[in-house]
Amino acid sequence: MAIGRRVLLGALPLLALPVRAGGMAPPPPSWRGANLTRTPQAPLGSDACGRSLQALKDLGADSVALIPFLWQASPQATQIGPGSDFGLEELRVGIRQARAIGLKVMVKPHVWVPETWAGAVEPQGGEQGWADWFGGYGSALETLARLAAAEKAEALAIGTELRGTSHRPEWASLIARLRPLYPGLLTYVAHWDGEVARVPFWGLLDAASVSLYPPLGADEAGIEGAIARHANQLVAWRDGIGKPLWVAELGLRSAQAAQVKPWESPEEREAIPDQNVQARVLARWLAALDQRGIGDMLVYRWFSDPGIGGPTDTDFTIQGKRAQDVLHCWFTGRCDPWAATLAEAAKDYSRP
Repeated sequence: MAIGRRVLLGALPLLALPVRAGGMAPPPPSWRGANLTRTPQAPLGSDACGRSLQALKDLGADSVALIPFLWQASPQATQIGPGSDFGLEELRVGIRQARAIGLKVMVKPHVWVPETWAGAVEPQGGEQGWADWFGGYGSALETLARLAAAEKAEALAIGTELRGTSHRPEWASLIARLRPLYPGLLTYVAHWDGEVARVPFWGLLDAASVSLYPPLGADEAGIEGAIARHANQLVAWRDGIGKPLWVAELGLRSAQAAQVKPWESPEEREAIPDQNVQARVLARWLAALDQRGIGDMLVYRWFSDPGIGGPTDTDFTIQGKRAQDVLHCWFTGRCDPWAATLAEAAKDYSRP
């Protein structure tokens, strides 16, 4: 994740699933949906947010990630606590609202660090600094775990892109403390730069997750090669971990040259709107993932305000854009002619 983006998922382990009378385990539930960005105009639980979530459900989605923020003053800070974006009671109402509509919920906390991003977090002060940071982070996560359990949220991410911390031994004890508090699926969202291969605690979780924003090059040949290369890497990671691998975030702006730095936000670079770039790249990613057996994905992003988006918008949201039709085609198999043509081209373009 880059500084401006700010801010899964996957299958239950087959051994945990009930067995049908004929001896075959039922297929695992899919996680196909979006990361929801809450706006002040449409807080969780509001009528506007309900309309937005219903529109996501009507698109064919079955899941949504709700993102409570934690905050620390700098990457080196040892103190961390709840952010001010929205409080626990609003999160509680949001979980209920999404589940009432029929969407599974991932509670996916994210650390906000001013002027940088979660991947830069690396507390100073040696072992005491790490102990202080994990003390604050663990306390906040335990609170979220209790709330997620009480509201029956189906999944909880224990962290997102905290690549400067994921080598630490404190994660194992934190996971052990969360298990009695939260009975649902636990995952961690690794950064696309290879953090997946460095995380030592995958065996303690139900699934691995990754955010997916690698640079794709400036031309068609570059995009083709990059998507294939990174999709093959996901397969290698999944096979090496021996766990389901979920794509927790996948997206890019609807702007010219957005594929060059898919993590780049409108605040970082002004650009001419181009919804076709977003739609084509998303279609190719979805085809490549599907062809490699990676079918669980939450797109970045979808706003709680149903009025945001449209063809002149240059943000990541797919609302009111051709990428929305691409996702509907992938979710449901019901494709308008434009999306169907794009999907068929992507299959040939992205095969292993």
